[in-house]
This record gives sequence, structure tokens and C-alpha cells, in this order.
Amino acid sequence: MHTGSIGMGANNCNVDKKMTSIDSLYRKEDGHILIEIKLSSVLHLFNSFDPAPFYTKELDRDASDYIVDVVRDFPQKTQFRIVVYLPASILCTQEAQKIPEAIRNHFKYMVLVQDRKFRERSIYGKFTLVVGLSFLAIAMIASQAVAETFSNFPLVRLIAYALEVAGWVAMWEPVTVHLYQLWPIVKQKKIYEKISQMDIDVRPYP
Repeated sequence: MHTGSIGMGANNCNVDKKMTSIDSLYRKEDGHILIEIKLSSVLHLFNSFDPAPFYTKELDRDASDYIVDVVRDFPQKTQFRIVVYLPASILCTQEAQKIPEAIRNHFKYMVLVQDRKFRERSIYGKFTLVVGLSFLAIAMIASQAVAETFSNFPLVRLIAYALEVAGWVAMWEPVTVHLYQLWPIVKQKKIYEKISQMDIDVRPYP
């Protein structure tokens, strides 16, 4: 259970987002948009169910989603800095000092996950393309053969047309994969890469 606060910028501002620019909802420092997270314990930053060692633990979903959502809301060239606020009593502990490394490790792992998703989806896309083109070729040949052989029968011509339509329908999946499913994976990977290279500060409560 969280006792910390995820998102000290936009989430705590009673501002109509439709009436102001997105960057006015966040504090800035040295030209960087601050992604601020306030915690009462280091452990609140991480997924408590992840059995991995501390520095390679998965981030808590709320924290991870908040960071990703902020980056996604801004233009690609925007510069960010992640600032994690902790009580002064735990600020100098080894766990607190390793927070920047742990956050970077999490998003570097997410980059690898996106790479794997892309490879798997790309392989599937190539498979569906081969299947779709093969079926389209067979359907077109069959359609033409039926139409030429039984040209005097209107019902047979309808069947020939249906075969042609079925062939093009078979191309829907490979077209969907290559045009609409691969690029979001690449875009998400770029976001994770950007976060994994950000400046990350651990500071006492403001």
C-alpha cells in the first residue's frame, strides 16, 4: 500500500488542462521538466511482489506509468529530470542512493521487453504475409478460372467474385501487423530508452 505521492506536478494542480499548456503543469529546472515523486519509504517505489534483488526490482506500476505518461505527453525533444523526494532520515541510506540506478535498470529492462515484442510481432507479420499472399494468389487464380469456365452462369460469376474478395480479406492481418502494430512498439521503446538515460536526483522533502 502506498503512503507516498506519485506525481507532485500535474496531479496536485487544480488547473483546467484544456485552458493551459501541458508544460505549465510541471515545475522546471535548468530547462528540464521535473517528474517528481514523493515517497515515505524507498520500498514504495518498487513492486513488492517482485522477488528480484533490490537494484533490479520492477518499479511499482503507478510510479512507472506516471513517468511514462508524463514523457508521452510532451514533444520528443523535451528534456526531463526525475526527482525522488524522501524523508531526510533515509536519504543517505544505501537503498536511497541506489534509486537512480534501480530506475534506469527498470527501464533498460523494458527496452529489452519491447525488443522482444517487436521481434515476435515481426516474425508473426512475415508469416501472415506469406500466408496471405499465397491465399490471395490461389483465390485470384481460382476466381479467374471459374469465371472463364462458367462465364454464362451469373451465380458462378458471383462465386468467382467472392473468391477474389476472400483473397483480399486474407491480406488484412499482415497489413494490420505491419502498418498498425509494429510502430507503436518502436515508439514505446524510444520512450523507455529516453527514460533510462534521464538525470535522476534523490532529494529530501521540499
